[in-house]
Amino acid sequence: MQKAALSTAAAPGDDAILRQILEDAGRLIVGKQQAIRLALTCVLAGGHLLIEDIPGVGKTTLAHVLARLLGLDFQRIQFTADMLPADILGVSIYDREEGRFHFHPGPVFAQLVLADEINRATPKTQSALLEAMEERQVTADGETRHLPEPFFVIATQNPRSQIGTFGLPESQLDRFLMRIRLGYPDTTAERELLAGGDRRLLLKDVSERIDAQALLAWQAHVDQVHVAPALLDYVQALLSATRSSPRWELGLSPRAGLALLRAARAWAMIDGRAQVVPEDVQAVLPGVAGHRLNSIDGDSDELIDGLVESVAIP
Repeated sequence: MQKAALSTAAAPGDDAILRQILEDAGRLIVGKQQAIRLALTCVLAGGHLLIEDIPGVGKTTLAHVLARLLGLDFQRIQFTADMLPADILGVSIYDREEGRFHFHPGPVFAQLVLADEINRATPKTQSALLEAMEERQVTADGETRHLPEPFFVIATQNPRSQIGTFGLPESQLDRFLMRIRLGYPDTTAERELLAGGDRRLLLKDVSERIDAQALLAWQAHVDQVHVAPALLDYVQALLSATRSSPRWELGLSPRAGLALLRAARAWAMIDGRAQVVPEDVQAVLPGVAGHRLNSIDGDSDELIDGLVESVAIP
């Protein structure tokens, strides 16, 4: 991989580098600019991302592209039904010469971990990621080991209707800041894909735009994006509407509200704005709320669209 020169353009506050990252990713993930931007938003907000869709629409490629563009150490874990927690976290092996155990870190010790087809593993194996995703650390053999910074999990999930899948429990789903879907490409994008061949072969030509330290600086800059009191009123109104509506099993939690604000700040920063507006909240709401809300009837995405329409902007 060629490494591009990291100039002062990567400094937080200059959104040109973020636009360049979106443009570069769009050359490989064709026709999915909205999904790409949501994925970048999630990373800038410091959260984990769940991509739920059928096989073959570019979920794994998107994770690879982000890792290269952001200059992150990358590990891919293929989840299977026979996988054990030690396959993810690592294992201690006895050294006869030294007379003691040595811990051999698993693939989770990377800056960006792709948990591919996470719902093909058993719930016990899925739970191995809970501490890592929440605390950014791993406890093994009674010793706590910190994960690298930054640390992200991008998990792909096949539709729950497919054979051989185990649904993620609510506690696991809540660790993901956002869930997105890629879906089938439109006719024009699919034609470009068919004419260009396997997009993964183009990964070697993707250049690093920022590095891990620059990404940490961008994440810190997200907190500086202003949220006005009226915007907080709007977010609270959205949260309250989910709790009072009979169409949801449970409403959004305060942690979901914090996630919504964090994602909205990152979305605004990509636009080069220093203040969040209601449209930022609306743009990220389906990604933040979709996997946290279970509808009594109807499609969750349609209900979220109705939620936006029913809650007035202050």
